[in-house]
Amino acid sequence: MPTPSRSGPALPRGPLAAVLVTGPSMAPTLRHGDAVLVRTGGRLVRPGDVVVAVFRSRPDLLVVKRAVRPQDGGWWLRGDNDLVTDDSRAYGVADVRGRVVARYWPRPRRIRPRRI
Repeated sequence: MPTPSRSGPALPRGPLAAVLVTGPSMAPTLRHGDAVLVRTGGRLVRPGDVVVAVFRSRPDLLVVKRAVRPQDGGWWLRGDNDLVTDDSRAYGVADVRGRVVARYWPRPRRIRPRRI
């Protein structure tokens, strides 16, 4: 996972960070109000991973999306809900801040990569 070099929202330091999901773009995998754990280190991001990232064109916005492919030193991201297009189709390449590993509230479960 590349080290964030651009300004914008940062996750708290440490191996895990808590993030609250807002909006419908990751439904049905994640829903508005879900609380997830994000690993800020560890293995590199792979296509299909759910990640927390910042779009280069929207550096003030921290997002939860699915990594599709590496592009221009960052990642092309998509939401799981095809009806919502607030992802790389609208904002371009993003810089990944961490990888979502589990939802801990309201229904705890591990978040696994999905084939793209």
